[in-house]
Amino acid sequence: MTVQEVLEEIRCSMPYISGITVSGGEATVQHEFVHDLFKEIKSRKEFEALTTFIDSNGNAPQEVWDQLAPYTDGVMLDLKALDDAKHIELTGSSNAIVLDSIKYLDLIGKLYEVRLLLVPGQNDSDKELIDTAVLLRGINPEMRIRINAFKTHGVRAQARQWPEVNDADLARYRNIVN
Repeated sequence: MTVQEVLEEIRCSMPYISGITVSGGEATVQHEFVHDLFKEIKSRKEFEALTTFIDSNGNAPQEVWDQLAPYTDGVMLDLKALDDAKHIELTGSSNAIVLDSIKYLDLIGKLYEVRLLLVPGQNDSDKELIDTAVLLRGINPEMRIRINAFKTHGVRAQARQWPEVNDADLARYRNIVN
């Protein structure tokens, strides 16, 4: 779709929405399009009430965030694991850029929340959660941290065998992180 086509879809939905969140796949892979879309939204009076958010895995360099920041109200960023080896195991890539993104977006006031997708037995040990909370609160004591409980619906084949989060796990996660 073109920016104009997306704007028309937004226009038709205006009575029912309060903002636009671009997700994916990974939204920052198409950062030029997101930039152009958000710039148009922010420059038109008819869309002035809409917020603009990005749902991201955070694996984008600072140059991408600098391009998007002027037109973005906030970024919801996923941190799959603080331990780099575990992050690589879960995602196929290092978390170094993700951690840099968290720090940078917080610094420029664009980090809305960090979301932790927790998978029992993969990235949910007490130590991992405590270390993650200490790091994130060290960046910003007021940082919004959201726990996302792993579910097997819609995941890659290898992850279908992983256990889902139960209510007791979720309560433990929240108690440690918050």
